[in-house]
Amino acid sequence: MAGEPSDDWTIRVMTRPDLDLAIDWAAAEGWNPGLGDVECFHAADPGGFLVGSLGTEPVASISVVRYGGAFGFLGLYIVRPDRRGQGFGHRLWQAGMDRLANRLVGLDGVVAQQDNYRRSGFALAHRNIRFGGIPHLEAPRDAGLRPVKPEIVDAVLAYDRPFFPAPRDTFLRCWLRPEARKAVALVRDGGVEGYGVVRACRSGFKIGPLFADGEHEADLLFRALASEAKGDAVFLDLPEPNAAAHRLAARHGLSAVFETARMYRGETPDLPLPRIYGISTFELG
Repeated sequence: MAGEPSDDWTIRVMTRPDLDLAIDWAAAEGWNPGLGDVECFHAADPGGFLVGSLGTEPVASISVVRYGGAFGFLGLYIVRPDRRGQGFGHRLWQAGMDRLANRLVGLDGVVAQQDNYRRSGFALAHRNIRFGGIPHLEAPRDAGLRPVKPEIVDAVLAYDRPFFPAPRDTFLRCWLRPEARKAVALVRDGGVEGYGVVRACRSGFKIGPLFADGEHEADLLFRALASEAKGDAVFLDLPEPNAAAHRLAARHGLSAVFETARMYRGETPDLPLPRIYGISTFELG
């Protein structure tokens, strides 16, 4: 009966093939995941990805990744289109929220779902806007721009810490590895003044995160990272309140193509939005 999931409905932790399938679903929704995202998503919290199935047939996904002891991020909340409106998503949502009980929880939800998230205790913090375009850039020449190699990884992790509500070293150590992404830091007088990561996606390249002490530093890093696209499309997910990030996007010919609602259940964390020029991922925060 519509609205009542059937008795052969089960919820379990995803296997790696399940997560590959969920990423395919995300691509079908137009979310444009990165080609190498699965490994680092899974490394962040192997138990943080749930799949709902009818018998052996996966029909819904959700990620409920735990960071530290007090924060969690919810994403990849998808019900297969032919199974929507039958109650499966709601059951999986409840299981996911149970896993994040007693934590501050963040999410980047499509705007159309804001009212549903609000009914579940989430409040809007700000919008994130995806800008995209084809900037034709050469890598800038600046002695401070350095690839993130093992000798500066710890410094980059320390720089990242104020930009996220909880430590996320396990995820970042994977995200910063050079096999699937390029990470660049701006280092002056021995101190990190910003860093960013660019990765190939189903369509074009995404830059994220992009954190910097100022607009000039962010622009240097953006140009260094965007030059990796070599004429392909580049996407940047920026927090709407950061006016300097809007200027950066416009300066390089990017325009708004998509947006999400950054919402939290619990007190909104005090993050340095003026220095956040690109969030890491819509799926994991």
